[in-house]
Amino acid sequence: MFAFIKNLFRKQSSASLDVKTTPLSREHLRRFERRTTHYTPHQLLVGSGQSVGKQRDHNEDTLFAMHSVLSDGELDLPFGIFIIADGMGGHQHGEIASSVAARTMADHLVREVYLRVVSPQKATMESLHEIMEEGIHKAQQAVVNQAPGGGTTLTVALVLGERVTLAHVGDSRAYLVKSDGKLHAVTKDHSLVGRLIELGQITEEEAAVHPQRNVLYRALGQAEPFEPDLDIQTFPRPGYLMLCSDGLWGVVPEDEMRRIITNSTSLPDACHQLTAAANDAGGPDNISVILVQYLD
Repeated sequence: MFAFIKNLFRKQSSASLDVKTTPLSREHLRRFERRTTHYTPHQLLVGSGQSVGKQRDHNEDTLFAMHSVLSDGELDLPFGIFIIADGMGGHQHGEIASSVAARTMADHLVREVYLRVVSPQKATMESLHEIMEEGIHKAQQAVVNQAPGGGTTLTVALVLGERVTLAHVGDSRAYLVKSDGKLHAVTKDHSLVGRLIELGQITEEEAAVHPQRNVLYRALGQAEPFEPDLDIQTFPRPGYLMLCSDGLWGVVPEDEMRRIITNSTSLPDACHQLTAAANDAGGPDNISVILVQYLD
């Protein structure tokens, strides 16, 4: 099992960066000094935040964050499971759907990945794509059975070492905040307006005020069969992984989110400021966010 993990997640050589120099403030220099410190073992820092918002009377979002590290002289393996689910379908249906989906996916990944990683016995493991896809389909069936009439988005990041395996359905998002300081969305919105943007029929600005901007063509709980989006990314170092519901990304501009993330004193503080910014902008929806940093 250990040999499998080492072969699967062997470090890749870092790509060269096209760096442009800009004046650095004292705070930037202090943050840079912290980031150039080497940590043994490698590990994950995590923050999370959630708010019902200003215009909803109950919460239909669910978030899940779990992380650990295994370091035994042979392995140096940060591990994490991070999930955002944004329910829909009215009172009860939406919150049940998101909770059932997130719990089912978390249970599946703990059983199929985490317990195999920490087991002292040698164990075989399917490909991570197969495990993630199976988990999405289990979550779909659980929503259909336990929250009929409800639906939910589901965005999942499984971190094993420096590798981030993503599974995604709906319009919650996963971002990587890379060394350029910009937010790079690594998921695609399964929404009507997202599709219209892809086709070049409307702009991002028009999508933000489109009357059908909340209509999804793919979500858990729908009767039509679907396949989740699956992807693998390398964790940016320095940088961050962020998962959030549209109560954040649909309300707070990316430049403002970037400023908050890069200027905050800690990840929990950044998440608090992000939810506060969404509420200050009107808080039209529930808000959920998870931020993760890889320390090596």
